Amino acid sequence: MSMSTPTILDTIIAHKRREVAERQSLVPAKLLEQSLHFGSQPLSLCKYLQRDDLSGIIAEFKRKSPSKGVINAHAPVERTTLGYMQAGASALSVLTDTEFFGGKNEDLTIARRFNFCPILRKDFVVDEYQILEAKSLGADAVLLIAAVLSGEEVLRLGRLAKSLGLEVLLEIHSAQELDAALHPDAVSLVGVNNRNLHDFSVSLDTSGELARLIPAEYVKVTESGLRTAADIEALRAVGYRGFLIGETFMRHSRPEKACAALVQQLRATEAVTLL
Repeated sequence: MSMSTPTILDTIIAHKRREVAERQSLVPAKLLEQSLHFGSQPLSLCKYLQRDDLSGIIAEFKRKSPSKGVINAHAPVERTTLGYMQAGASALSVLTDTEFFGGKNEDLTIARRFNFCPILRKDFVVDEYQILEAKSLGADAVLLIAAVLSGEEVLRLGRLAKSLGLEVLLEIHSAQELDAALHPDAVSLVGVNNRNLHDFSVSLDTSGELARLIPAEYVKVTESGLRTAADIEALRAVGYRGFLIGETFMRHSRPEKACAALVQQLRATEAVTLL
């Protein structure tokens, strides 16, 4: 990001570039390509989010964040992710960044072992190596963040992901980022992050305002700040099909039960609407 004052995102990306260079020296790309998952056919996050029999919720597993500190250091990956899916989530998001979010690659491989659903690898992608790594871990989709990548980088990384069968969720915060980074042959889903990167404030109005600018051929996902069935219904009404929810669930001792409660609330709301 081109700013006079460094932000937490600048700090994360600088650290991520060093981390990726170190991992490449330890585990060359050729080794990643020998993973059992590398030859498997990924599941479509787009299709799962558009299924009428599912909630559209992308339930996220994360232990901490720069804005909230430690959220849940003890929830087990297996029980939580299985519980998310049994509760009615459409897909999973797994944080694999260690330094700032307390995640690890093993979290995703464990989630993959126990769940047959699309899994988004949530990390800060800055290099092609991370796309290969995501495939080797068993991910079905990857996140590309427009705030830290140029349009050319999104195109290059997105094309590589698609060549491996992975779908790309492009995360944006503004109309300017959408215009600069949206490439039809590199991106399948557009995610609007409702969290302001400068002060960490959250407003669902961000998703509301940007919904009309996202072309209809992309599956729309809203991220951050979603807490209630009313939040989901309001954003579904303006075209969103994916609802990425992490902190709302993870701050409970049993995140999967919090997910189940929200899905039940959502179904009750939908039932009333049909009457």
